[in-house]
Amino acid sequence: MNLLSSIFAAGVQLRNGLYDRGVLRSRRLTGPVVSVGNLSVGGSGKTPFVLLLGESLRARGVKFDILSRGYGRKTKGVMLVDPAGTSQDFGDEPLLIARRLGVPVIVGDDRYEAGLFAENRFGPQLHLLDDGFQHRSLARDFDIVLVTPEDTRDSLLPGGRLRESARNLSRADAIVLTSGVSGDSFPLDGKMVWRARRGILPEDVPPRPVVFCGIARPKNFLLQLRTAGIEPVAEAFYRDHHPYTQRDIQELLKLRQQSEAGGFVTTEKDAINLGGYLAALEPVAVVPVKMELLDAANAVDTMLRVIEERRRRA
Repeated sequence: MNLLSSIFAAGVQLRNGLYDRGVLRSRRLTGPVVSVGNLSVGGSGKTPFVLLLGESLRARGVKFDILSRGYGRKTKGVMLVDPAGTSQDFGDEPLLIARRLGVPVIVGDDRYEAGLFAENRFGPQLHLLDDGFQHRSLARDFDIVLVTPEDTRDSLLPGGRLRESARNLSRADAIVLTSGVSGDSFPLDGKMVWRARRGILPEDVPPRPVVFCGIARPKNFLLQLRTAGIEPVAEAFYRDHHPYTQRDIQELLKLRQQSEAGGFVTTEKDAINLGGYLAALEPVAVVPVKMELLDAANAVDTMLRVIEERRRRA
């Protein structure tokens, strides 16, 4: 671990210790909060998992909302996501969730205030806190953490991508092992262990496509395409949450011409960030990323039962 990562680790440990000892206090909403988070900066599958969990809650008739920071938005304050809006208004991931789930998604740096907004306006039975593992200023009733194979090899920021070390999984209630993760790599004693796998739904992909995306781990998307039998002839990768410009579109069209590609393939999140530019890239396949949770019905039912028991004892 380099010096800067060591300093970062000390800061994380100090902050967590202050919360653990009650020096820093977490504020509690009226309704229960389920946090979905991870150890690293992006790329663990939080958004697909939030979508999966949201669909499971909706199937059970649970009235819920999503609380999110709204990373990448240009606006300020607490806002209700309008599905017809743009990623600059609300952030790409909250906008994607709002469009897919059709439930209230509220963005705000202060998730407690976002939760109060939701309770006053919608009266939810439950809040889903997106990317909430490190957001300890909001109390939660159930903590879900997704881990990836990369987490076992990575180092803390800024030398690596980890926001905190695996030993802090002690705060989690359920640990989700995503594709390729061995349970032996993480401290799982006393935790619910769920297994999930990510995949893609490749439909109507042009022949010999150019693949492009602005996500945290683009190589994983490329691997998923190849696993599905899609072999791109060229690729263009951008930073996570990349806001596409006219120049990007021109460069992509030039790349298509140079590689004699039949079109493009990209992710659902990138389609959000492309906005009106998407039509200029036709034919383009927008591939949704899906996540499957093994024994999902039992996992979600257990989570709801644990929350109910904790609320009853409180």
